[in-house]
Amino acid sequence: MIVAIDGPAGVGKSTVAREIARKMGMFYLNSGNFYRAITWGVLNAGIDPEDRNKIIDYAQNCTLSVEKNRVHLNGIDIEEYLHSDAVDEWVAEVSSIREIREIVNSNLKEIGKTTEVVAEGRDVTTVVFPDADVKVYLDASLEKRAERRFKQGTSFLSVDELISRIKKRDALDKNKPFGKLKIADDALYLDTSDLTIDEVCEKVITRIKETRKNC
Repeated sequence: MIVAIDGPAGVGKSTVAREIARKMGMFYLNSGNFYRAITWGVLNAGIDPEDRNKIIDYAQNCTLSVEKNRVHLNGIDIEEYLHSDAVDEWVAEVSSIREIREIVNSNLKEIGKTTEVVAEGRDVTTVVFPDADVKVYLDASLEKRAERRFKQGTSFLSVDELISRIKKRDALDKNKPFGKLKIADDALYLDTSDLTIDEVCEKVITRIKETRKNC
């Protein structure tokens, strides 16, 4: 079974998807972290984050893997660096490059061929796993999303600065020429602004169980 969850930045996709995977005994797959890993690698290598050709070359020659639910780049655990302000600033630009999306999507699809997964990202319901058994779109107000990101403690920005950055990220995500953020026609839409993580998980798990019964 494949459960695909999409939604904008800071909506709680990672927390929800990870918890659902744990409860349902499935593999948690965070597509966004693959893009973050490439972005971190590009910045760490001193590559100009606006140099499209060098970014593509880097991505084609690096290796991405997930071990014990932690992202590894070229065999090194870089999970702790994925949500730095520097990565946050450039990940949308890097992930908008079609060749980068194709590289990441290829990795994700290979994992989905042999494993029951709960995958989350921006286009997993529409591009990566368009035939997913369960599709979910999580949403929340801009203010709530900035507040959640601030409370993660991984950013040195203020809530107002995060609101500005997330708003910019939303615009980029929704206007990408390939893999743009949008709601799949058959997705379960949930506004999580006033819901707890447990409440969101319960709604999604109910949909998963209903789907399994009907298979």
